Parts: sequence; structure tokens; C-alpha cells
Amino acid sequence: MKTIKILFVCHGNICRSPMAEFLMKKLVMDKGQSDRFYIESAATSTEELGNRVHYGTRGVLDKYKIDYSKKRAVQITKADYDKYDYIIGMDRYNLRNMQRVFGEDRQNKISLLLDWSGDCRDVADPWYTGDFSQTEADILAGCSALFEKLTDKT
Repeated sequence: MKTIKILFVCHGNICRSPMAEFLMKKLVMDKGQSDRFYIESAATSTEELGNRVHYGTRGVLDKYKIDYSKKRAVQITKADYDKYDYIIGMDRYNLRNMQRVFGEDRQNKISLLLDWSGDCRDVADPWYTGDFSQTEADILAGCSALFEKLTDKT
């Protein structure tokens, strides 16, 4: 069975995309599907490269007893387009910046997380709102819908 490779992307890779990465990893683990998925996250910008996960996201992940200690912000590369099956942005700005790096989305790999749930909007950005619980709710909804759709396909 083919491994499903997912890359979650946000601006800095310290708030939303690592939250999505680790909550999705927990979801697939809880469903006994970890061996079917490879899940990572990255940034479109260079601003936070090498930095740890934001303290607000750490607070959310701590609730689930998720170890994020080795995660450091990394930036997407052109090679990521071929490496991953699904490249999922948190907002429309991420999509625009991903298209600058990847060029044309010739294999339709790029999407917004909440599009998977039918709630076609951006994931709330806690960098500006300070509301990590709303971001958590958005990401859980998007990841749950993504998981259901991907496992329905196989």
C-alpha cells in the first residue's frame, strides 16, 4: 500500500502548520493508520527558520501529550512538490507563496486545509488573533475531513 505524504504549510512554520502536522499525526496514530502516512510541515518564509514551535501551539499540543521537541521551522523547497502527494496551506497567502516556489500546480496537489471540510476559508491565524483555541478547532475540523476523504479513497 502506498504511503500518503502530506505537507502542511503556513507562513513561519511555528504556529498553524506544526499544529496541523502534529494533530494529524495523532489522528492517524489513534486510527491505527500511522504506517500509511508521512506527515511534515514547513514555512513559505524565512523569518522563523530554525525556531521552535510557538508557545501557544505548544500549549495546544501539550493538552494532547504530543512531543514536538525536535520540531524546528523549515522552509518549503521546489523539490517538495514532487516529494508530497498533498501540500496543504493554511490561508490564501500561503497558496500564493507556494505557487511562487512550486510554479504551476500541474498535479493538483495544493489546497487549503479547510477546503477539505467544505468550510472554504482560511485557518484562523493565532499570530494575529492570539486565539489558539480557534486555530485548534479549525485544524481539527480540516484534518478530520482530510483523513476521512483520504482513507475513503483507498
